[in-house]
Amino acid sequence: MSGRGGPDPYDDAYGESSGPGDGRDGPGRGGEPDLPSHPAGPPRIPPQRPAAEDSGHWPGALDGGIPAPRPPTADETPTAKRTPERGPERDSKLGPERGSERGPERGSERGSERGSERGPERGPERGSEPAADSEPESAPEPRPDPAAPGAEPEPAALGPEPEANPEPEPERPASVPPSPPPYTPPSPYAPPAAPLAVPTPSAPLPLPHDLLRSLLGAWALTACSQEETAAVEAHLNHCPSCAEEALRLRDAVGLLHTEHSLDLDPMLRSRVLAGCLGRRPARIPMPGWAGAYDAEAARLDALLRDMGEAEWRAPVRLKWFDGRRLTSRDTTVAGVIGHLMVVDGIVATSLGLPDPLGADAPGSPQARTEAYWHHEPGAAYGSGPPGAVRELWREQGHALVRTVSFAGRGVAELDVPYGDFALPIRDAFLDRALECWVHAGDIAEAIDYPYEPPASTHLKAMIDLCARLLPGTLAERRRAGLASPPRRLVEAGTPGRTLHLQVEGTGGGDWYIPLDSPAAMAAPEEAVATIALDQEAFYLLASGHVPPQEAAAGLSGDTEAIRDVLFAAASLSRL
Repeated sequence: MSGRGGPDPYDDAYGESSGPGDGRDGPGRGGEPDLPSHPAGPPRIPPQRPAAEDSGHWPGALDGGIPAPRPPTADETPTAKRTPERGPERDSKLGPERGSERGPERGSERGSERGSERGPERGPERGSEPAADSEPESAPEPRPDPAAPGAEPEPAALGPEPEANPEPEPERPASVPPSPPPYTPPSPYAPPAAPLAVPTPSAPLPLPHDLLRSLLGAWALTACSQEETAAVEAHLNHCPSCAEEALRLRDAVGLLHTEHSLDLDPMLRSRVLAGCLGRRPARIPMPGWAGAYDAEAARLDALLRDMGEAEWRAPVRLKWFDGRRLTSRDTTVAGVIGHLMVVDGIVATSLGLPDPLGADAPGSPQARTEAYWHHEPGAAYGSGPPGAVRELWREQGHALVRTVSFAGRGVAELDVPYGDFALPIRDAFLDRALECWVHAGDIAEAIDYPYEPPASTHLKAMIDLCARLLPGTLAERRRAGLASPPRRLVEAGTPGRTLHLQVEGTGGGDWYIPLDSPAAMAAPEEAVATIALDQEAFYLLASGHVPPQEAAAGLSGDTEAIRDVLFAAASLSRL
């Protein structure tokens, strides 16, 4: 375009018209001098220069392979330093803007300047394009020999290799501006990346023998890396000891991955039970109320197990309260075990087991004991074989427990006659447990051996039995004239005067004792007195080892009711 307006070849090329009298030529600066008229013929359109050449900044050899420029010779040195000027910022990437920005300003400015400086030996400007009908005027400038001394190596070309004999461009007047290059839209597809190189396996690592031997376990489990595996396998070819160890480890790994099913054999349970029953017969479940007797008989048997002949003949004094005063009887350890055996015979007879005294044996515990000591004087005084009575007593106790275990629930309702009174069989077993505890204490005191009280659950059951027997014992003492009469008449099942019995300890608790009648109902709100004592004091009182008036107890309330209950508790003891 020219600053004077009128037709312009560029308008014909782009299909536009800039309009008359606008004072500016396209996207260039309006203050530039007017360009001369175009010569006839098509315009010469030079190709677009690289960005580094346009800006005059040569960064050298970059990562992309852009070559550094060759230093100019003496006759090529420009007379003045070029300062490229740029037009306004581009709003888009269209061809007309880029062509108008670079073509008219830089093409004409540099073409005239550089063409005059280079002279005829360089030929036309590098950016110009030769005409189709033009002929080459001169040969290309020879390149310097890289092997010559002092010559700089020529950098690699950014684009494709130039032709061997490029045709020189004809010289063009400086007034002809270059035409913009045709617009080429950018490709939306990136060039394919170069394929990755296939990694080559590295050589085995030179590892020491100890480290390679420590890797055999991981090698057998295929847990080594590729380099470690190669090193181990190379080592196994030269080390017999490691090779043998590797074979053993590989066999062990094979055992971890069994091919058999992990489901259990359905006949395994029956075979295990058959083996267990063959070694030890099954134990029949024992009733809970028989547990105290079984435990106390076992504790006493453990005390007797290691006794010698002298200890079996050690003197033992048995004590009890006959209702009026304390009574005692001297015997031996063997005599005490004989006494327990014949009294247990009462329970055995109730269950259909043989009586150790025979069919004509007395019914009361004291009478049976005197009869046994009379017919077996050696057992009472230790003149017989030591420990012989222990085996008889053990076998009878085991028979009692087995019988009630096999009998089931109905056996708990049987009554055991003790002469003047009877007890349900479940209470009779608790009574026999209490007798084992009391007489085991007598034996331990005679041989100077410590003995612990029963377990808390068993001890509480024994104290509960004594508390339940107190109303009946108190009524018997009233009939015998040994206790005060009732204060008032109470119908059966109605609340009456009550005494609060409090036993402290692991097996203790609170019990309420009716005072006027065994059939009356005890009520805490009707309590007229309280007796508090620990479990050891209660044991000494109920076993007849201390007089009732000397029992270490805390007393409060009606003194007459307290005295009657203390004497009734001592009367529970017997031979």
